[in-house]
Amino acid sequence: MPEVYNWQLGRAMTYRFPEAHPEWQFAFVFNINRCLACQTCTMACKATWTFSEGQEHMWWNNVETKPYGGYPRGWDSRLLATLEAANPGGQTWDVSRTGPRTPYGRYRGQTIFEAARTLGGTDEAIGYLPSEDEWAAPNVWEDTATGAKGRPGVYGRGTELPVHTPWFFYLQRLCNHCTYPACVAACPRNAIYKRKEDGIVLIDQSRCRGYRKCVQQCPYKKPMYRATTRVSEKCVGCYPRIEGSDPLTEGLPTETRCMAVCPGKIRMQGLVKIAEDGSWEEDPEHPIYYLVKVAKVALPLYPQFGTEPNGYYIPPRWVPREYLVQMFGPGVDEAIETYTAPPRELLAVLALFRATRTILFKFRVEKGPKVRDAVIDGRRWAMYDDTVIGYDRQGREVVRLPVVEPFYERPRKYLNSI
Repeated sequence: MPEVYNWQLGRAMTYRFPEAHPEWQFAFVFNINRCLACQTCTMACKATWTFSEGQEHMWWNNVETKPYGGYPRGWDSRLLATLEAANPGGQTWDVSRTGPRTPYGRYRGQTIFEAARTLGGTDEAIGYLPSEDEWAAPNVWEDTATGAKGRPGVYGRGTELPVHTPWFFYLQRLCNHCTYPACVAACPRNAIYKRKEDGIVLIDQSRCRGYRKCVQQCPYKKPMYRATTRVSEKCVGCYPRIEGSDPLTEGLPTETRCMAVCPGKIRMQGLVKIAEDGSWEEDPEHPIYYLVKVAKVALPLYPQFGTEPNGYYIPPRWVPREYLVQMFGPGVDEAIETYTAPPRELLAVLALFRATRTILFKFRVEKGPKVRDAVIDGRRWAMYDDTVIGYDRQGREVVRLPVVEPFYERPRKYLNSI
């Protein structure tokens, strides 16, 4: 079994195929703190890709309420339990061993690929096939809160930040287009592949025979079986828009449908340059690189699974830290502290979320005057009205925004009246 290096785990791991990486990698960041759970992203994807017969249960993009919600129901808790059974007490991190190639420390436990070796059998990764009932409700338990001890409906006290006893949050999900996809490793027909130009993971439906190994072994449960055609389907990353081949994109890489419709402006999407060894090429002026590698406010979803997902999340501030560490790894405390009192450059970059449908490859900040002094969690903090500028793939300016949103007052001659 080949060994590959997983920078999110800070170590090498076993995987079915040897190291092979795309030139660019499709990646995205979700700011959970801003999500409205309006499901606009979900319906945009549904209306574009999964509106046909046999696709009724397919929600390539979905927004689920944690800790109880999930689609399919219980997808993550079931896999976490299986991982724990294979390697009891092993899902821990050595945070003392951090560095440029180990930003979150070193993961001590087994990945889903390594756990499959422990449990024996022929599967490449641990997993399960969800039942029809588990696929039945894409937003089950939406807005269901929990109390401090995990008992629904028992809330106690503390309903304001920073003490917030009842809690829930929205988790935005689509295919992570992983660096080491479990679906690719699982497919006995080699029908699933990563595109060299952008790292998007696709299923060759002419090769697929509907064995559903991808459904079983993807830890995020994003490949889905279509009974009417007897093949599996999954999020395609709206690749015509990423390529710039969609007629509306004018040849430029453009946000996917789920990203482009977000009214809460929680989403940022991009393409990051990949080096030969699989690492991200250093580019601190790239907004995705900056959020993940420089500011370190955006974290991978369940990095312990070992797939090295390319979807990242700014964690919610009001949720118990132990829950978030299990979900996003040991970088949670640093990420939340940085986001709560953001550095000047980070505050500017956050303004670029959903500022333009054109994918940004570079940003620049023009400094402005100080507009506010504050103390946040005992730390002095200052806010500046800087201007952030975003550039497209050709280096052309496509968006320019102030950090302080302008306030416009309607002239008296145009006052509203009834």
